[in-house]
Amino acid sequence: MNYFVLFTIFNTFSKQSLKNMNIELYHSDFLNFVELNYTGDNDEYRRCDPESKYLDTVVFNLFLECFENANKVFDYFSGTKYNSRKIIVLRNELITNLEGLDKIGTLKEFERMVEDRFMGKDFLQELNDQKSGWRDNWKESLDKLKTVNRELITLTEKCADEERILWVIGY
Repeated sequence: MNYFVLFTIFNTFSKQSLKNMNIELYHSDFLNFVELNYTGDNDEYRRCDPESKYLDTVVFNLFLECFENANKVFDYFSGTKYNSRKIIVLRNELITNLEGLDKIGTLKEFERMVEDRFMGKDFLQELNDQKSGWRDNWKESLDKLKTVNRELITLTEKCADEERILWVIGY
């Protein structure tokens, strides 16, 4: 994965595939992303729909608490739905999360926030692996997380406005 991939919500699954082309057969345990799918109904969804959005798991984990707080039966692998009752709760959780991100003013605060999140140390390790001098420009990473947070809020608002169900599925 490259640094750009870490912080981008993808428009389609094929875009992610092109970034990480593997010329080999591999098992599903090598997949490492979360699909945010709003094309289904109350009972099912179309996997990897062209309208779906995608987020690398290492980044999604920084937002995981928002998803868990909004839906107590959150299940990463089998898919979790956020219907009209849960989508506003998720939106509010994401707004609170963004407010917390906005308060971060130092590298130490940024690292502490990330380390306090589920698998946050993996995120920091991925930053180190992708761009060894990221600490010199840590605000860029913070700004990208804020952008992702805002895009997630926009997605929840779209679902609420259009009365869609948001399915969150880990791969």
